Amino acid sequence: MWRLMVIAMRNLLQHKLRSLLLGGAVAGVTLMLVLMGAVGNGIRTTMLDAGLAMTCGHVNVGGFYKITAGSQPAPVLVEANKLIKDVWEAVPDAVDVIDRSIAFAKIVSESDNLLSGVTGIDPAKEGELARHLHLIEGNLADLAKHPHAILLFKRQAERLQVSVGDDVTLNAPIMRGQNNSLDVRVVAIARDMGLMSIMASFVPKQTVIDLYQLDQNTTGVIQVYLDDPNDAARVEGEARSALLAKGYALLDLQDEPFWTKFEPLAGEDWTGNRLDLTTWEGQMGDMKWALRTFDTVTNTLITILLIIIILGVMNTTWITIRERTREIGTLRAIGMTRPRILAMFLLETLVLSVTTAAFGVLVGIGLTHLLNSLQIPISEGFQLFLMSDTLRMVVLPDSLFMALVVVPGLTTLGALAPALRGARMKPVTAMYHVG
Repeated sequence: MWRLMVIAMRNLLQHKLRSLLLGGAVAGVTLMLVLMGAVGNGIRTTMLDAGLAMTCGHVNVGGFYKITAGSQPAPVLVEANKLIKDVWEAVPDAVDVIDRSIAFAKIVSESDNLLSGVTGIDPAKEGELARHLHLIEGNLADLAKHPHAILLFKRQAERLQVSVGDDVTLNAPIMRGQNNSLDVRVVAIARDMGLMSIMASFVPKQTVIDLYQLDQNTTGVIQVYLDDPNDAARVEGEARSALLAKGYALLDLQDEPFWTKFEPLAGEDWTGNRLDLTTWEGQMGDMKWALRTFDTVTNTLITILLIIIILGVMNTTWITIRERTREIGTLRAIGMTRPRILAMFLLETLVLSVTTAAFGVLVGIGLTHLLNSLQIPISEGFQLFLMSDTLRMVVLPDSLFMALVVVPGLTTLGALAPALRGARMKPVTAMYHVG
């Protein structure tokens, strides 16, 4: 095998032009694979991270409260302190557990009004949210300094014609069938985060409690964060069993956004509090569709690139076999077997593709770091879906595996058919060409 490797290396060096052309093609394909994978992974990572920071955890313990059997359910969890403790015990794999209050309110200023989902948070526990919010004015921590405060996004502030320090009014229907209003101070304005920020705003949890006239020991949803998002379904099942064992009443599994469940639950004959467990995939169904669309487009382009490079390798190997007929005949005449002839050609392709693929990967990784450092701006249309105003590229191990293993493997496989033809060549045929 070592001798065949030496012969393969010498043949590659002898045919420098052909090796450079084919190697350049392989390097170019792996470079494109790394860049395309980095863009796709960056889009997926950005959308998922921002979506989780803004809306939900990997596993969500929400719930609804009904005063009477026919009343409209409210997204409220009672005895929140005990429930949070029980959730920690039910999910030992949790990286973090936070709780948020949920409200829907009309935000009214002196010039205009708009409907918004109002999320009550504890700023001290919202490290991920703080990392993803890009504040124009104010600070997320300022929410903790005012019991009645609000963080708006840029378009909301522009529509309401308010800035930091101005007051707006929250108006919302409370559980008793009446409306309640609460004046709040604008303490921060953040840059828009696409679709997620169109109908979203953040307030201290106390603001939601006062707006809905709730007990202090209530919350809206408990969000559980994990190391691996793919574990969400398993953890949700384990948490469901553990909470049932502790005596909690749970709704049947419907892994959908909570706001789609108000109308069906209004007709159900039960009262009190029932928990509703969901995963991030259910809560972010629309985003999941967008992620699948990006994945489909990326995989299609990658498949096209792989087909092109395989066909190119096959054609190049056919030409090589035809040009090296005399060499093959000589080697066969001096006793080299057909399997060794086959192995020689496959080794040439493998060595060339592995070497140039590694070069393409290194260049691709370097380019991703360079492009990330340049903070390339994204048009407003794409910002709606990407939830970021700059392009982010992320190189993941699966992209490197594709470039370093799959591409050389497929190119070597593509050389198999012409290499077999060369190996089957009879010495007399080669002698005829020599003559």
